Amino acid sequence: MKSIEKLVIATHNPGKLKEIQDLLAPLGIECVSAAELGLPEPEEIGNTFIDNADLKAREAADLSGLPALADDSGLAVDALHGLPGIFSARWAEDEDGVRDFGRAMERVWREVEAAGEDAGHDAHFACALSLAWPDDGQVQSFEGRVDGTLVWPPRGDKGFGYDPMFVPNGYDQTFGEFDPEAKHRISHRADAFRKLVATLG
Repeated sequence: MKSIEKLVIATHNPGKLKEIQDLLAPLGIECVSAAELGLPEPEEIGNTFIDNADLKAREAADLSGLPALADDSGLAVDALHGLPGIFSARWAEDEDGVRDFGRAMERVWREVEAAGEDAGHDAHFACALSLAWPDDGQVQSFEGRVDGTLVWPPRGDKGFGYDPMFVPNGYDQTFGEFDPEAKHRISHRADAFRKLVATLG
């Protein structure tokens, strides 16, 4: 594995950027976001989390000339056959592209309720990380997952996205109630990062 001094984080999501920066902090790598560099957000046309993470990482590496790390992640609900999945962010968007995860959580819960009591409330967060290099086009990908259940109404104002309605297995708090450091130890993103860091080490 080549050494990395400066890394582009291929995201325009401030919550996701903060989590990734926190997880990378022990490595001493300087991070700059795609938004800071004025890079566009590519259209996520992949069929899987890894597909989308790969295309975001490749584009950021190509445009910046720096190694780039992209994350694609989302909530997969058993009662909804894995949805919203790769469409997690899009479920939060209105016709103008403005994201409101309060609205997205309401949609998830409404559709879970419509699926019936037997469908249950099981869900998991999935994360794919892709690390792309600008010179040779090499990409490495890593996947992480955390299982849990959905609750309503949402609880907590920490985290972001669907965190306030997701309780990880073995805990009583939603990710929206977790302290960031505690979430970093058990989240889907942390799981994927452990695999990434092991490779970088």
